[in-house]
Amino acid sequence: MITPLIMAGGIGSRFWPLSRKDRPKQFLNLVDDDKSMIQATVDRISRLTDEESIFIATNQDYATAIQKQLPTLAEDNIIVEPMGKNTAACIGLAAIYIEQEYPDAVMVVLPSDHLIKDEVTYLKLVEKAAEVAKSGENLVTIGIEPTHPETGYGYIHYDQDSVQGKDENIFKVNEFTEKPDRKRAEEFLQAGNYLWNSGMFLWKVSTIRKMFKEYMPKLDQSLEKMKRAIGTEDEFVVLTEEFEKLDSISIDYGIMEKADNIYVLPGDFGWDDVGSWPALERLKELDKYNNLIKGEHIGIETKNSIIHGNGKLITTVGLDDVVIVDTEDALLICDKKKAQEIKELRRKLAEAGFEDCL
Repeated sequence: MITPLIMAGGIGSRFWPLSRKDRPKQFLNLVDDDKSMIQATVDRISRLTDEESIFIATNQDYATAIQKQLPTLAEDNIIVEPMGKNTAACIGLAAIYIEQEYPDAVMVVLPSDHLIKDEVTYLKLVEKAAEVAKSGENLVTIGIEPTHPETGYGYIHYDQDSVQGKDENIFKVNEFTEKPDRKRAEEFLQAGNYLWNSGMFLWKVSTIRKMFKEYMPKLDQSLEKMKRAIGTEDEFVVLTEEFEKLDSISIDYGIMEKADNIYVLPGDFGWDDVGSWPALERLKELDKYNNLIKGEHIGIETKNSIIHGNGKLITTVGLDDVVIVDTEDALLICDKKKAQEIKELRRKLAEAGFEDCL
C-alpha cells in the first residue's frame, strides 16, 4: 500500500512579501489560479491511493490552514511537529504515526510546493519507485534530468553501470551533493550521471525505521519514546520534550548520505520546485517585452521583469530584470538576479523589528 507523506512546514521565504508566516508558499495559488500548491500536490497523489492514507506533516501554525484548504482530509492525518527540526525529525515522527495504522506501507515522501506538468508520467514513475521500495530494504529517490547547470539545487550522483535487477532505469546512488557553484554544476551536466535532487523519497515504513536505528540512534530513541506516548494524555508533552532534544538534521545528511542501499529513478515530467520569483517566468505566459505581469501595470521601456500588483496601479520607466511585488503592507523592489537573497532580507526585517510584515 502507498502511504504519502506530504511535508508542508516551510515558510517559502523567497516569495516574500506575498508569502508570509501565516500564509506560506504552499498555500498560495502561484502556478494554478484554481488550486494552491498543496491542494495540487494532494490531488495529484490521491490518484494512486485513498485519501485516508494521505498524511500531512506540518507545524502548529499551519494545521488550521491545512484543514481549511483540505477540508475532506481527516484531522488525524495532519501530523503536527512541536517545532521545526528539519526533515529527518519530520519524517521520523510521521513514520511512527503511519506504522501504527499501516505497518506494511510504502511511504512516499513529497514536498508540498512543487510543480509537476506531466502528471501521467510522474505517477507511473512513483508506482515504479514504490515497487522498488517494496521489493527489499531499499531507499528510493526520484531524480530530475537536469536541463541546465543549476546552482540552486542539490545533485544526485549515480552509477550508470549499476542497475537494479534487469531494469535499465533504476540506478544505484553513489552520493548526494549539495548545491554546487557554477563551474561544478557545468561539470555535473557534462558528466551525464548527475540528477537534480527532487526531495522525493520512497521506502517501506519498516525500512526507514531500521535506518534511523542504524544511522541516527539518538533520533530513534526519541521516536520510541514518542511512539509509546501516542494516544495517551501525555502525548503532546512527550513529543515536545523529545523534539527539544533533537538536532536539526536533514534526511539527506542523516540517512541518505550514509546508507548504501539507495536507488534513483531518473524522471522527466516537467518538474519545478518554484523556489523563487524568477521561477514563475518558466511557468507563466510573458508579454511581448518578456515581462510577467499580474495586476495593473503601465510601463515604458520595461522588460524582462516580474511585476505583481495588489489592486494598485504600478508604473515603471526604463527597468530591466527587476522584481516588483506590492502587497497591502510591504513593497519589494529587487534585482531579479538577486532574488535568492530575499531570504536574507527577511532576516534583516526581523532584526529591525518588522515582524508584522513577515
